[in-house]
Amino acid sequence: MGFEYVKALHIIFVVTWFAGLFYIVRLFIYQTEALERPEAERKILKPQLDLMASRLWYIITWPSAVLTLIFGIWVLSYRWGYMQLGFMHAKLGFVFLLYVYHGYSHVIFKELQAGKARWNSTKLRLWNEVATILLFAIVFLIVLKSTVSMLQGISGLIGLAVLLMLGIKLYKNYRIKKGE
Repeated sequence: MGFEYVKALHIIFVVTWFAGLFYIVRLFIYQTEALERPEAERKILKPQLDLMASRLWYIITWPSAVLTLIFGIWVLSYRWGYMQLGFMHAKLGFVFLLYVYHGYSHVIFKELQAGKARWNSTKLRLWNEVATILLFAIVFLIVLKSTVSMLQGISGLIGLAVLLMLGIKLYKNYRIKKGE
């Protein structure tokens, strides 16, 4: 299989993996909030949300993470010289953090499937933004292929994180005023 096909498949699985990561945490929020509902509502919501989370996690997110890794290594085998460059080390560092994020999300998934919510919905909303920050870091590093502007990039990521946290806080205040 040619380089361009392998690269295209890698990008497709990166997209589906991130789609799964973004949506699974949204389902975690719904599962957590469902556990706080009256018993009658909880009996209806929990099984449906558990099923949705399970299908998303095992049919889309996990396979996409594995296929991203396989095709990523394959892509790298065509461009092994990139391993000598600082931007690739930084990018692979962020990819490693993304797999750590995925692994810890699996812990949260298992706990919620068992009906245990250690995190409240606000903390889960913040957790969801970790994937966003990692996505920005990885994409900018691979597209720009440079760590020269790394300080600017890190400053931008910190700014993005602050904006995301402010957005979450504003949304929480909005929900409180609406009485949700």
